[in-house]
Amino acid sequence: MTKILVIAEHLGGKLNGSTARAVSAAAAVKPDAIDVIVLSDAPDAVAAEAAKIDGVSKVLTIARAENAHSLAAVYAPQIVKVASGYTHVFVPSTTFGKDLAPRVAALLGVSQVSDVMSVEGPHTFKRPIYAGNAIVTVEVDATSTVVATIRTASWAAAASNGSAPVEPLNVEPLLPSHTRFVNLQQGKSDRPDLQGAPKVVSGGRGVGSKENFEIVYKFADKIGAAVGASRAAVDAGYVPNELQVGQTGKIIAPELYIAVGISGAIQHLTGIKDAGTIVAINKDGEAPIFEIADIGLVGDLFKILPELEAAIG
Repeated sequence: MTKILVIAEHLGGKLNGSTARAVSAAAAVKPDAIDVIVLSDAPDAVAAEAAKIDGVSKVLTIARAENAHSLAAVYAPQIVKVASGYTHVFVPSTTFGKDLAPRVAALLGVSQVSDVMSVEGPHTFKRPIYAGNAIVTVEVDATSTVVATIRTASWAAAASNGSAPVEPLNVEPLLPSHTRFVNLQQGKSDRPDLQGAPKVVSGGRGVGSKENFEIVYKFADKIGAAVGASRAAVDAGYVPNELQVGQTGKIIAPELYIAVGISGAIQHLTGIKDAGTIVAINKDGEAPIFEIADIGLVGDLFKILPELEAAIG
């Protein structure tokens, strides 16, 4: 019997959209059941959201004061206690998942499968390697629990038409005392979340400065898009690193991706290869970004962006 446990990612009492994408990957395994587990100090609101995801059999909750913040060291022992009844444990391949999954796998004594982009069978998966330039097929021992991170850019989010039951659990694991929450530093923005936004406008080194990056923010706000950046722009201090898109940043798959002043290094292209339509704006007509762009505009971004903004009205 194949049963999959999906770890819910949430923050501030809201379920992250990556969870529904992980459920889609779980459904591709064709299991007998897909359960979602929510760990929090007050899981009810998040559990109610998770219960609506299509394909979810039930939502499990663990309510503990220690779960007020998403600490992998605290979450992992609790998940392992529950995972004994499951053949698979899936978690989104986000910052949250990449932190949590290795601990869960280590405690279960199994190897982790990272960045699952397609399911070939219950124990066979495909994942990218070499910055996405090659795809490898990974086969897991059928007697082992499969612990996998799901490449969210490769999976569409499951719909929200379900009504799964919610079941509270009482778990008493030995929690670590060496790890504690101090504080959370995060940027505040009214713009859409970068990893889940349907439209993204990213700026690169060609934008020139932190002050000049305002033109990217302004255009993104005009079209209701999230804002991203290349590593070069982040390293130069134009924007904070949470906006970085690429191999060492966020892997995204928006319907529309507009690259402004980005040359198109392979590490950046890895982060956007699953995007729907890619628009490139760069004054260098030989920039690598134009090789993968669906629409290319060669010219000065400081002239082109205002013109596009005016045309949108």
